[in-house]
Amino acid sequence: MAEISVPKLSLVLLVGVSGSGKSTFARRHFKPTQVISSDFCRGLVADDENDQEATPDAFDVLHYIVGTRLRRGLFTVVDATNVQWEARRKLVELAKSHDVLVDAIVLDVPEEVAVARNALRPDRAFGAHVITRQRKDLRRSLSKISRDGFRRVHVLRGEAIDDTTITYEKAWTDRRELTGPFDFVGDVHGCRAELETLLIELGWKLHRDDAGRPVGAEHPEGRTAVFVGDLVDRGPDSPGVLRLVMGMVAAGTALCVSGNHEQKLVRALNGRKVTIAHGLERSLEQLAGEPEEFRDAAKAFMDGLISHYQLDGGALVVAHAGLKEAYHGRASGRVRSFALYGDTTGETDEYGLPVRYPWAKDYRGRAMVVYGHTPIPEPEWVNNTICLDTGCVFGGKLTALRYPTRELVSVPAERVWYEPARPLAPDAQRDPGLLDIGDVQGTRYVEVRTGGKIKIREENSAAALEIMSRFAVDPRWLVYLPPTMAPPETSSLDGYLEHPAEAFEEFHRAGVTEVVCEEKHMGSRAVVVLTRTPEAAEARFGVTDGTCGTVHTRTGRPFFDDPALTAGLVDGLRAAVSEAGLWEELGTGWMVLDAELLPWSAKAGSLIREQYASVGAAARAALPDAVAALEAAAGRGLDVGDLLGRTRRRSGNAARFRDAYARYCWPVSGLSGVRLAPFQILAVEGRATAGDEPHSWHLARLARLNSDLITQTRHVFVSLESEESRAAATEWWTSLTESGGEGMVVKPAHPVPGRVQPGVKVRGREYLRIIYGPDYTESLDVLRRRFLGRKRSLALREHALGLESLARLAGGEPLWRVHEAVFAVLALESEPVDPRL
Repeated sequence: MAEISVPKLSLVLLVGVSGSGKSTFARRHFKPTQVISSDFCRGLVADDENDQEATPDAFDVLHYIVGTRLRRGLFTVVDATNVQWEARRKLVELAKSHDVLVDAIVLDVPEEVAVARNALRPDRAFGAHVITRQRKDLRRSLSKISRDGFRRVHVLRGEAIDDTTITYEKAWTDRRELTGPFDFVGDVHGCRAELETLLIELGWKLHRDDAGRPVGAEHPEGRTAVFVGDLVDRGPDSPGVLRLVMGMVAAGTALCVSGNHEQKLVRALNGRKVTIAHGLERSLEQLAGEPEEFRDAAKAFMDGLISHYQLDGGALVVAHAGLKEAYHGRASGRVRSFALYGDTTGETDEYGLPVRYPWAKDYRGRAMVVYGHTPIPEPEWVNNTICLDTGCVFGGKLTALRYPTRELVSVPAERVWYEPARPLAPDAQRDPGLLDIGDVQGTRYVEVRTGGKIKIREENSAAALEIMSRFAVDPRWLVYLPPTMAPPETSSLDGYLEHPAEAFEEFHRAGVTEVVCEEKHMGSRAVVVLTRTPEAAEARFGVTDGTCGTVHTRTGRPFFDDPALTAGLVDGLRAAVSEAGLWEELGTGWMVLDAELLPWSAKAGSLIREQYASVGAAARAALPDAVAALEAAAGRGLDVGDLLGRTRRRSGNAARFRDAYARYCWPVSGLSGVRLAPFQILAVEGRATAGDEPHSWHLARLARLNSDLITQTRHVFVSLESEESRAAATEWWTSLTESGGEGMVVKPAHPVPGRVQPGVKVRGREYLRIIYGPDYTESLDVLRRRFLGRKRSLALREHALGLESLARLAGGEPLWRVHEAVFAVLALESEPVDPRL
């Protein structure tokens, strides 16, 4: 039995005369959706699969369908005669334009067999001469078809046609089954000593030969090293680097992609004519001192390195010079060229070096791309890509990226081993504190480490830019915006729109076993950024005016118009943190807190006066008179009973409405009367604690803050497996809301993966009177039809962006990277969602 192996992502051309059995072969071996036949396309354009006059239009359609499938990464088979060189050429070029390999499967049957088969088909009206002509074209093609650009040509004759099996080859670049953890290592360039130091710093155990030379390494945690290429040239010991990396790759503890320096060195070792420059002369001299068998092994190793790897289910790509998304997993000369050299503009700079197109700035792919090639002083994230070449051979440092934690580890160069042609200066890189309008304009996709990309529409970005540029706090402090919060599913209980039962059941269905119910304070959401000292403020936030923090609203605006009030609140909170010993315990010089600032009137005074108070005052003035007039009319015998009853209810509702918002107001003078209720430590130096620690951890530490400015957040923990625990929490919520409280927020007690709401707010009946109006209880049947889907989606997206901004902040990423996620939260706030939800 013959076996044909074809790439999983490829174009396969079936080649053979009419009647050779191509369609039967295709039905036997491929899915119907994978096969695009010329007959089918004739039927599409002419309603007759045998209408030869429709052939040009049919092949236009065929080429379009095939091109679309290849662009989308789908294996495709073309069922057509393909016996003429011109027909094959167009399809081969189409495949190459999509960077896909092409195989041909030739079904070579005797002419008389094909003629006999066609004679049995009444729809085939052409004569035997057509088969004869096709057969001649095929015989002429067989001698040179291997030069048509096919990866392989498989010729089947006789019984082999029926006995053949098809198998699929995984691409050499496809290592998606490897999930890590990985240690990516930047360009080594012969710096063997620095490589040893870096691997030891990362926890690797080196293996040495009898001469003490490192010949391999393994990690006790089972990590895999991934080298981004350019192991050789310029540095003092390229053979030593090759010996170590070759041993690791052979042992399965490392992967390595090809760099442009490996490719040039291989050509030189093969005697090809190359320019001996850019450190190549050092590698040739060093290898000349090695045994011949080592040179041969090193040459074979370097020659066998591939352009790139896809790892971790496709979420990760490594290539020496990077790789744009359209090339991931593809195979062609231009893919390999891009992976080795990047995308150049064709120009040279003042140092005679090629000017490279900044492809990473336009990258919007789902996969993280790790690369090197272009030395920079410090690695930085650009649209989910990172360059790890930090110029070790030029006196910089050798850098590794630990995946999936994204931790960067570097060791300094022992010395300048090779003078760079272009200065490796900090001014060659973007100022990390510089914000650029180009980062936030237009439609964008923000990659978040919790999974996926979040789309930010251009119109939403424009609205957010207006707020940011005119009203926001100093952008250096604006490192987090909290997400919106969704209510629970509408309650079916009589008289209730929201009730804890629905919140508990929602989390229970999502697999959460324990939640925490936190009192929802009668205030406004506040984000607090604190630094221990002015020096800490300058070191992390770039603030040099002596201030040590800020307090802003959930839309990034200052809470107080007077900066002195902000400074006073910040100083009081810093003192409380110091007294509680949290700076030392958390090992940090700064922290970000999530909180509520009370009273509501401190921020929303004008809203209360102009909207709520005016409604309450009008109702309290008009409705009692209306009740009195109707009572007098009833006394005169008029039938106004129903209207009187409704007016009395409205008068009572108006009184309750006024009482509801009045509870949120008390007099403040300066900071006198102002209270802050912190409930979560969002981030500290080196840790995004919001996504790592259970709520018990946060609440226990915040409970130690002791200040007249601080009020504690009351809370209860609930086991969702226990009906008694649920009932006790419901009773707590009832007593809280019936005594004038706003309600509570229900959250998973521990961080949970997946699309689970970070918190669900359950508001009390009287508080909802403020939101929906004094008489909302009269319209519960209508309100129960409210749509929550958009609000829930928004909450999840904003929460993911918030965690992303905190992770970037805690990880030491530049301000503009943090702002990308912060800005996106504000942009999403302009999406059309019912503000009452």
